[in-house]
Amino acid sequence: MRNILVIAFLILLFISNSVSAKVISNEKIDKQKVETASKIIAELQKDMPSYTKNGSGPFVAAVYDEKGNLIVKVANSVINENYSNNHAEMNAIKAAEEKLKTYDLAPYNLKLYVTAEPCMMCIGGIMWSGIKEVYYSVPSKSVEEITGFDEGFKPHWFKEFKKRGIVVYGNIEPELGKQQLNNYMKDGKTVYMPSR
Repeated sequence: MRNILVIAFLILLFISNSVSAKVISNEKIDKQKVETASKIIAELQKDMPSYTKNGSGPFVAAVYDEKGNLIVKVANSVINENYSNNHAEMNAIKAAEEKLKTYDLAPYNLKLYVTAEPCMMCIGGIMWSGIKEVYYSVPSKSVEEITGFDEGFKPHWFKEFKKRGIVVYGNIEPELGKQQLNNYMKDGKTVYMPSR
């Protein structure tokens, strides 16, 4: 009986480690943070078709406060507004700053949730905004493979964010996100990028 309990415990330990092993972070994995982020990101992925149906790009971002209250939720609007900087993350930061009437979000201890890993531009925007935590779904490599979009050069960004006190969790609900990106591509929607 004791051997069965030990084996059962080891199997549960292996399963829980396997589940959290796919999530990456620049801090020790906090299961509560992952659970909360999974719910929010899954909801963002489910909302995606309503945004892309109206011409938005295939990315959605939301900013929440430390108590779990939604501050803003917006999509990528590059194509709709003919402005290459209007990625979901940049739009979310701008909307949060407008709503809170500040250029420094740090005192509010805000968290950014996004349907894909931030690109090179968005990493800079996040760093300068004062956002304290970032949670993303689809990794850049998958975004590039599915859409062909160039995510840019981002060496050691997890480490650099950690040095600046910004927590990052990634690869949360990536299969939902990949499915949405594949649907976007199957629908023949525009992937914005400069012609070179």
